Amino acid sequence: MKKWLILLLLLVILAISSSMSYEQQSIIPELEELLVNKPFEAQLSVLKIPYWNTVVSVEERGYFEFVEFLIRKFTHFIGFGCIALGIYFAWGKRRFAAGVAIALTAVIAMLDEFRQSFTPGRTMNGQDVLVDTAGAIVFISIALAVKKIRMFRK
Repeated sequence: MKKWLILLLLLVILAISSSMSYEQQSIIPELEELLVNKPFEAQLSVLKIPYWNTVVSVEERGYFEFVEFLIRKFTHFIGFGCIALGIYFAWGKRRFAAGVAIALTAVIAMLDEFRQSFTPGRTMNGQDVLVDTAGAIVFISIALAVKKIRMFRK
């Protein structure tokens, strides 16, 4: 039961964060204060990320906006990876737990993007669903690898 509550908590956090506008979620003022010396600017300036029919880079968006973009995408990856783990562990030792966790996480990501499209200042983006699903695949793969290693050691 506790595992289902953890999963429910993760889904509530997701629902709250995706119902916030971009302006409510923006961390640019904090980044400007925290990263005043623009660390790793030269290294980050080399990155050019194709995203939603554009290229996201320091040159195009500016240093702080680019760092925020990276943090937001990393948060997608980690957050949906955690949701996938929540589903995986809540599902228990049933067959296909890993596949179910990844598939349900992808469905949740699609539904979240659709719901987010009704939030002012937010858009629906299929590339975010890919990032979310990639997080699910990586986190589940790590969980399966750890499980195999533990079984091998016994």
